[in-house]
Amino acid sequence: MNSFATRYKTATVKGLDVFYREAGDPSRPTIVLLHGFPTSSHMFRNLMTSLADEYHLVAPDHIGFGRSAMPAVTDFDYSFDSLTEVTEALISHLGLDRFALYIQDYGAPIGLRIASRTPERVTALISQSGNAYLEGFTPFWDVLFAHAKDRPANEAEVRKYLTAETTRWQYTHGVPADRLDRIAPETWVLDQAALDRPGNDAIQLQLFWDYQFNLDGYPGFQKYFRTNQPPLLVTWGKNDEIFGVAGAEAFHRDFPQGEFHLLDAGHFALETHGEEISTHIRSFLAKVL
Repeated sequence: MNSFATRYKTATVKGLDVFYREAGDPSRPTIVLLHGFPTSSHMFRNLMTSLADEYHLVAPDHIGFGRSAMPAVTDFDYSFDSLTEVTEALISHLGLDRFALYIQDYGAPIGLRIASRTPERVTALISQSGNAYLEGFTPFWDVLFAHAKDRPANEAEVRKYLTAETTRWQYTHGVPADRLDRIAPETWVLDQAALDRPGNDAIQLQLFWDYQFNLDGYPGFQKYFRTNQPPLLVTWGKNDEIFGVAGAEAFHRDFPQGEFHLLDAGHFALETHGEEISTHIRSFLAKVL
């Protein structure tokens, strides 16, 4: 069997089917890749192919996303605490004792919960628009935080974040004109198809509301950074209007030895700068692992 090829698997953990992609030799250093909104492990497809010769890569779909289970909001607690519990259960199910974490968007509060609870397991952090500081929030979040305080009054505006127009915008905003043709159109088509499933809107609205509690964890995450000093690589789209570049620069406070690369990209930098990010990861992990 070609261990470089990506395998598509499903594991049942905590009574839920969790879809995940796996590539590379399990005897190699492991990277767990955690996706954001509104996408899935699909966002890592090219990176996994690129790195599979040297690393073991595992990328799950969060519950309610991609090919993983999508129980109704009445049947599952859609919170970032719960998504973390499922991810931790999958990691244990797969027997992953030590791993680097690649965090993007929603993947950050999930991954940083895991890292700060069990720092001895985490060999490195790689953040691509994976926010951990208040400075990272842009005006994109104004209506979401208003929704957190008053759901009925703001739900109509927040629902605009579930539309095809906004999904495509997340991929194309901040991308230089000469790189727009690198974005595969199936990215936003697949994401939107998942968002349009009956009942998924309620799931996403619940997670939008729950996001406010991630901020309560920031002091603990930052204490973990300062205390444990895990090797850090930041590869962030400097034109990201969802998690702004100030969120990337804030990591400097707690990681004076961190490695920082601000790319001429938007929120989904892997689509347009995947080769650069792959090169940075290889160089970084070769030094720290």
